[in-house]
Amino acid sequence: MMRQYELVERVLKYDPKADEALLNRAYVYAMKAHGNQKRASGAPYFSHPLEVAAILTELKLDDATIATALLHDVIEDTDATRTEIDQMFGPEIGSLVDGLTKIKRLDLVSKRAEQAENFRKLLIAISTDIRVLLVKLADRLHNMRTLEHMKPESRQRNSEETLDIYAPLAGMMGMQALREELEDLAFRWLYPEAYEAVTDRLIEMRKHNRGLVEEIRQAIARKCADAGIAAETTGREKKPYAIWRKMENKQISLEQLSDIYGFRVIVDSIEDCYRVLGIVHTTWGTVPGRFKDYISAPKRNNYQSVHTTVYGPRHQRVELQIRTREMQHTAEFGIAAHALYKDQQYQATNGHDVEGADDSPYGRLRAMISSLLEAANPEEFLEHTKLELFHDQVFCFTPKGRLIALPRGATPLDFAYAVHTDIGNEAIAAYINGRHVPIDTHLRNGDEVVIETSKNHVRSAAWEAFAVTGRARAAIRRAAREAER
Repeated sequence: MMRQYELVERVLKYDPKADEALLNRAYVYAMKAHGNQKRASGAPYFSHPLEVAAILTELKLDDATIATALLHDVIEDTDATRTEIDQMFGPEIGSLVDGLTKIKRLDLVSKRAEQAENFRKLLIAISTDIRVLLVKLADRLHNMRTLEHMKPESRQRNSEETLDIYAPLAGMMGMQALREELEDLAFRWLYPEAYEAVTDRLIEMRKHNRGLVEEIRQAIARKCADAGIAAETTGREKKPYAIWRKMENKQISLEQLSDIYGFRVIVDSIEDCYRVLGIVHTTWGTVPGRFKDYISAPKRNNYQSVHTTVYGPRHQRVELQIRTREMQHTAEFGIAAHALYKDQQYQATNGHDVEGADDSPYGRLRAMISSLLEAANPEEFLEHTKLELFHDQVFCFTPKGRLIALPRGATPLDFAYAVHTDIGNEAIAAYINGRHVPIDTHLRNGDEVVIETSKNHVRSAAWEAFAVTGRARAAIRRAAREAER
């Protein structure tokens, strides 16, 4: 178990101005509060909040978040009170600990309405302060790492929750490494036979392709060096869950999968990204339909990179990600890469969304939560939120060139509401690339969408069937209720 001074040293290493006394006080208080409590593994209970704090130090989070991690279970599991936490650590940490305490265990197996209501509470707590989500994700990660000590039904429930809620939330916040580990741990317990089959096959392929990853990495590095580009090149095998999900989605075998090996080229500038892309494409043959430019059109979680697949050395299909160091930092840490959670503008606005406000991943999450709170019941809220979290995105454009990112399967009606609620409410017809189309047509990447509106149009609740985003559905229900009144 990590010692007190080791935790403090970790924080001071990346934040020399951190409040050392606060960290020491939180460590001692939590250790005494949990006393002789034990985890299912038999380890002292205090080892859990300590590990959660350690995970957050890897994300280089502020001292208040680390202290909150140490204290996150004391109100729920000990005699400690909110008043006592406020007095000893201040109202900021008291509020964070209280927010985490109010998020009760989610139960996807039974009591669906109760579970959905708890999920609603989780997202409301997150919208108050992003640090609640960061601590919750670290808490879930450590619980998943120690899942072998739980009963089978607990393993099943926790794994389902992780794949359904926590991994997508981590992805939405751009925290890819954390998302991948959560998915892999859940995959291992939820689908043990599939997990074993994929990992066994990967071991066989590793033996057969011994030295392949390093050979390809060196070939790419040489090409960059010859062109005078300072590049850091790495290669790795993809995670079992990512491989399995792609096999399931495309209904193909492991042997048919093109991108088991992924390579990353990190350079100093955006210009170098495209220079490397040119070198790769003129050296090796490209795989059609496998090029994506997330630098000019970033993902909704602010992820930026150029992706391409080529037939590289040994005629092996090679997936490449090319990005700058800054993009790599954002891809690795997501929302935690920025100090946005410390700014007042990122704190709660009492659940009221301001149209056109903060466009960061956290800002979009809060906007989504605000609109989804219009759901008629908790189950509806849960269903629509999962749609928002899971779907891949499509990029469409307004006639003036404004880029609108939407979930895969979105319609012109979703597009209209994404531009502005009034446009959605007044939409009567849609044109995609100049052609008149039904309002429920599925949008595709690159579509230019024009929405025809009418001030006299009264929105019917039946139009909800034409929308997939929570924002659009919530607004349609709201407009229909107002029309009835």
